[in-house]
Amino acid sequence: MADQKRDFYEVLGVSKTASDDEIKKAYRKKAKEYHPDLHPGDKDAEAKFKEVNEAYEVLSDTDKKARYDQFGMAGVDPNFNPGGFGGGFGGGFDGMDLGDLFGAFSGFGGFGGFGGGGPRRQQGGPQKGESLRVALTLTFEEAAFGCEKEINLTRSDPCPDCGGSGCAHGTKPETCPDCGGQGVVRVQRGGGSFSFVSTAPCPKCHGTGQLIKDPCPGCHGEGAVRKQKRLMATIPAGIDDGQAVSLRGQGNAGKNGGPAGDLIVGVSVRPHPKFQRDGSTVYLTQAVSFPQAALGAELEIDTIDGKVKWTLPAGTKTGSVFRLRGKGIPGLHGRPRGDQLVTVVIDTPQRLTDAQKEALEAYAKAMGEDAPPGGKGFFDKRKKKK
Repeated sequence: MADQKRDFYEVLGVSKTASDDEIKKAYRKKAKEYHPDLHPGDKDAEAKFKEVNEAYEVLSDTDKKARYDQFGMAGVDPNFNPGGFGGGFGGGFDGMDLGDLFGAFSGFGGFGGFGGGGPRRQQGGPQKGESLRVALTLTFEEAAFGCEKEINLTRSDPCPDCGGSGCAHGTKPETCPDCGGQGVVRVQRGGGSFSFVSTAPCPKCHGTGQLIKDPCPGCHGEGAVRKQKRLMATIPAGIDDGQAVSLRGQGNAGKNGGPAGDLIVGVSVRPHPKFQRDGSTVYLTQAVSFPQAALGAELEIDTIDGKVKWTLPAGTKTGSVFRLRGKGIPGLHGRPRGDQLVTVVIDTPQRLTDAQKEALEAYAKAMGEDAPPGGKGFFDKRKKKK
């Protein structure tokens, strides 16, 4: 039930005043921490991963977040009706119809302003189906450029035999005689001069407002059947580790004619052997030789698009960073593409030929550095200093 779930802000570890960016960063961290790929077979981690995705689904949506902040879990319930009194009495009359309350006092029949005369929501009305969650692992390139991925899952679909009604062919559900099809019944509470009437789900029809006398043999009156489904999910270019894609209407079937739930696809991205990523920026460490760094060179640099020609300036120091504009990750949802940052590291050779040693020693003398005694060359001296 919704009131048994943890506070969504607590789930992500953020305050209620957290910005959208802070919520997004917290979600990525938590999703990565509990991702099923890192905890195979761990049911507790799987449950926490689903909980984190559910929290982010609400807190990243402006409308859902506003309802959640005002009404709590009830505000994001598919059956939520904000037209009620909304808890204005601090919870002392939780679930109570104020029209019934004041109508219970025979001398106070004029309190119609509290909604006693208005129509009440039927408990058996259309209900949106439950959302489902699956985990998907992508390569670095698939996340960068987008892809189509096949997803196999088990979900509930409307029963093909009865069309979701739950009734046998040629029959219809009957109106519940106890609640008159409202799905709720009135229950008198209290006693003496302070008795009042509240509403509760009808126990006979379980809040649906209808009774099925002849249930469909295909679904046993449930209106839905479990089926294996194979779907193709379009993953947008630029998606990042810990983010999710929502496939509308691909969750479990709705009830009483309500729409199907959604399928939430949580994404994790495998590390790349060469590239690292932060948002839309790609990072690469490029090793060069000392002569290349000193004299400059025409190089071929790896990018996510393939190799590109690049000029290394003469006199480049180790640790220098160069920017390749437009060679980063494509922006999510049409945003501009990022850049690639190349960090140059001078690669010191571990073994030298005699000719190479002589050349370096000659360079050392030209720079005013004497060769060390004991037959050790310039390169050995430089390596020892490290």
